[in-house]
Parts: sequence; structure tokens; C-alpha cells
Amino acid sequence: MFTGLVEGVGEVLRVRPKGPDAVLVIRPPWPLDQAVLGESVAVNGACLTVTASGGGLSLDVSAETLSRTTLGRLKAGSPVNLERALKLGDRLGGHLVSGHVDCVGRITAKEKVGDSIRYAISIPPEHLRLVVEKGSVTVEGVSLTVNAVDAQGFSLNIIPHTMAGTTLRLAAEGDSVNIETDIIGKYVARLLIRDEPPSGDGGGLTRDVLAKMGF
Repeated sequence: MFTGLVEGVGEVLRVRPKGPDAVLVIRPPWPLDQAVLGESVAVNGACLTVTASGGGLSLDVSAETLSRTTLGRLKAGSPVNLERALKLGDRLGGHLVSGHVDCVGRITAKEKVGDSIRYAISIPPEHLRLVVEKGSVTVEGVSLTVNAVDAQGFSLNIIPHTMAGTTLRLAAEGDSVNIETDIIGKYVARLLIRDEPPSGDGGGLTRDVLAKMGF
């Protein structure tokens, strides 16, 4: 688990194809001797595992991850947002982030509003229904608060501190970004879906079941 509070911006040193998969080698903003083999690191919001630390953090990226995120567009020299996994007892300054990217969104507008920058981002409708006004969303691994939601996507403001400490300062209109919706909302939505399991019994939470639970 992560918080969406980016620890710093790293640099991609190499991208090595490995069949349908790939290996990213990244220079992190923290000393390499702090790296722990097998630990989780969020790279632009995607949870990856450290497999080696000689000459940089080596992280395997599966074909599934490459197909569902922006990581397949990375190349040597690309900046990336990095965050190590949350420790028990740490302050939860952002929100609970799994590092499992839901979809790739597109920046449709970028404008300066006061000292901050306002972004409008479009995402597929099946994921947009999980985004709520004043709720949390993760964009490129950064925990942000949703300003408003419309039929095409959502908007949010990014303050100067966040802009300076993440790759979002480089994002432009038309760019693709990794999106993770609120994990709590996803589980609630899944429970509320009524489907038909193999047994033939109705699945999900119905209104009758919710009423019996006191809701």
C-alpha cells in the first residue's frame, strides 16, 4: 500500500525488453544502499517490485502492466514519480493507494488558476463512475482531490509544492496519465453490483440485504 505522497522524482537509466515484458532500471532520489530486494515501489503510480539494486533500482514490468499503464512509453532519461511502500505507523497524509492502475486518462485542459494549476482529465466512463467530487484520485502516483466531475472526466487543482516535487509540472494537454480511483469506492461499487454466480443465486448487495444490515 502507498499514500500517493511522492517521495521524489527518479530518472530512468535503461529500459530492457524481456520478451513481452520489460525491466526498468531507475536512479531513485534516495541512496541505493537503502534499497531492499523484494520491496514494492510505486513508479508513476504502478506498484513494481525491486529485483536488483546494482547501478540503479531494477524493476520487472509485466506485459499486463505495460498494456494498462503509461510505463511502456518510458525511455532512458524519463523522469518518474517514486514512492516506497507505506510502513505501519507512518502518517497517512494522502489516501490509501494500492498501486494498481485502473486506466490511462488524458489531460484535456491545463490552466493557471491563482498560484495553482488546474487540470481537466478524461477517463473511460466505467472508471469515471468511481470518481466523486471532493473525493480522492491518484494521477501518476500523486494523491489529489477532485474538484468536479462531468460526463467526460474530472478536474483538479495542483498546488506549487506538488508541481515542484513531481513530474506533473511537465504534463501538458494531450498527455496520457496513469489513474487509480479510490480503493474504498471500488470495493463498495463491486459489492453493490448484482451478478449471477455459478450457483444461480443473486450476488452482490441488494436493497433487501442492506435494509437487514440497518442501512
